[in-house]
Parts: sequence; C-alpha cells; structure tokens
Amino acid sequence: MTGRVVLITGGNRGIGLATARRFAADGYRVAVTSRRGDPLDDTITVVKCDVTDTDSVDSAVSEIEEALGPVEILVSNAGITDDGLVLRMKDDSFTRVLDTNLTGGFRVARRVVRSMMRGRWGRIVFVSSVVGLGGQAGQANYAASKAGLIGLSRSLAKEFAGRNITVNVVAPGPIRTDMLAELTDDQRQAMLAVVPLGRLGEADEIAAAIHFLASDEAGYVTGSVLPVDGGLSMG
Repeated sequence: MTGRVVLITGGNRGIGLATARRFAADGYRVAVTSRRGDPLDDTITVVKCDVTDTDSVDSAVSEIEEALGPVEILVSNAGITDDGLVLRMKDDSFTRVLDTNLTGGFRVARRVVRSMMRGRWGRIVFVSSVVGLGGQAGQANYAASKAGLIGLSRSLAKEFAGRNITVNVVAPGPIRTDMLAELTDDQRQAMLAVVPLGRLGEADEIAAAIHFLASDEAGYVTGSVLPVDGGLSMG
C-alpha cells in the first residue's frame, strides 16, 4: 500500500485501463484521463482531458492534485491512429497524430514534473510501440510519433535525473486491445507471423512492465526502452 499518486493518460480502455487497475489493486491512488471523462469504478478517479490542449491538461492535473495530491507517477499512454500510405496522407492526418501522441505526452509531462521536482522523486513512463522502433508501412504518422517519444524520454531522463526522477519507455508489440481489433484478420495474421512467440500480447503484460518501471525497485533504470513484443523487435 504505497499511497503514491498515479496519473495515466488515456486510461479508460486497453493498456491504460489495465495499468490503472494494476496500480489500484496495489493501493496506489489512481487517476486516469479520457476525452469524455466517463466514470469507471470507485478505485479510479476519472478526469476529462484533451492532451492536445494545454489549458485542458493544466486544468485536469490541477483537479487531480486537489482530489488526490501531487502526481508522483505519470504513465503517458494517450494516443490515436490515422493510418494511410504517405502519398495519400493529408497534412492534418500527420500533424493530428503527432500532436496527440507526442506533443500531448510532452504537455502532460511538463505539467506534472514540477511537483516531482519539489518532492525529489518521480517516475515517468511513456507508452511507445514496436512500430516506433522499426516503422510500419501505412503508419508513418504513428511511427514518427512513437519514435519521438524515445527521444523525448531520454532528454527528460537527463534533465531530471538529479532530482531522482526516472523516465523510461515501454514499447508494446501487437496487444489484444480495441485498437488492434480494428485491423482486418489478414493484418492480424501478418503480425502474428513475425512474432517469435506466435501470439498476441495481453494488456496486463504491458501493465506489469509499466508497474515495474514505476516502482522503487526500478530506481536505477532511466532512459531505457523496454520492448514487450514477443520478440518482434529482434528483427
């Protein structure tokens, strides 16, 4: 029962929700953001937030601080896709994904790191993707945003290491979530064909990796990228 305050962006479903439930079960004070702000259960505080809007981020974090206390652990998970081949991709499709997945992560981290610095303790975990490591045809915007999180996290890791704040990245492979369910059967089978373990991952497996990186035991781990992808990123 740590009582530490955890904020998970995009925590209303999939990996974010699995992570929220994992922390809540261990006694953390958990808040999640979502665009609609629909309630979940009594163990998780839900706050409406649009990570593409700085004022919305500031308001959401202020609400969490008032209800639960200063954020000590941030899991930056909010993200979208808008797939398409580059020659057909509109500027808005590219910039909207970057603004949500990458700049949104920056906005939230910038806001919560203030209290972490004052407390001289903090954990930031960005949820990237194996696509950010190896690229993917038809997902140039998504891959760029997820690759950008790695550069962002390592820069933050160096800036804030002196305040005992660690910053790391988890890079999931194909995980059984609503986002993956939007793909066709052929697309899913093509993914499975190149995963050495030969199966989809589960959201709880990503949550376990995030939970470790946010723990006291991971205090000497910073600037790392942890693939949780069934071996896919080995090539």
